[in-house]
Formats: sequence, C-alpha cells, structure tokens
Amino acid sequence: MPRRLISTGSPFEKTAGYSRAVIDGDFAFVAGTTGYDYTTMTMPTDVTSQSRNCFKTIAAALQEGGFEMADIVRATYYLTDVNDADAHFAVCGEVLGDIRPAATLLVVAGLYKPEMKVEIEVTAKRRST
Repeated sequence: MPRRLISTGSPFEKTAGYSRAVIDGDFAFVAGTTGYDYTTMTMPTDVTSQSRNCFKTIAAALQEGGFEMADIVRATYYLTDVNDADAHFAVCGEVLGDIRPAATLLVVAGLYKPEMKVEIEVTAKRRST
C-alpha cells in the first residue's frame, strides 16, 4: 500500500511543507494539531475548547485515512501553561479514557502563535480484524 497524505485543506500545510496525517500501511501519523476551529475559522480562548477541537480535527484525519480513534496507540500533548493541565486532561479522559494510549505531556514556552494553548500529535495502528 503506498503512502497516503491526508490534508485539512489549509493552505498552511503546503506553505509549511507538512500533511495533517500520513498513512503508511497499518500506521497513521497525525501531525501536531492545534485547537483551531475549522467550522468557524477561529481559535477559542480556553484550553478546554482548544483541546476538543484538536481531537475533532484528529478524528477527522484518522477517519479519512480509514482509522478510528480507538486505533490511537501514542499521544503527545504540548501545553503552554501547566495550569491548563487539569482542564486538558479532563478532555483527554472524555475522548481517550477507554482507549488509553501511551502518552506524554510537555509544557513548552510557546507554540507557533501566542493564542495557541495546546497542540496534540498522535500515532495510530490499525487493529487486526
């Protein structure tokens, strides 16, 4: 199976030279995803909404590649403020509580734009049927 690139349609993907996700065999590698709301074309101000938007975008990319959220085996979270961790983890529990991938949280000095509070990247492996 050839490598397949998944895009959100954002012109930034071509400008920055990346894909939202790359499907390679039974693996899906989803790029760092911020909390941008593609429906309203806005960035919410709170980490809870941003985290939910991250997962919404990730779910759409996985689905387009033929994967499910339950296929996620690894997640990395980047937060710009440690005080947002509990609110972020509450969303993670809602979305991934039954999936429970291996995960890492990093608190970073900043992301690409100052309004970005969280970025999430995941790796998924298609489950055997």
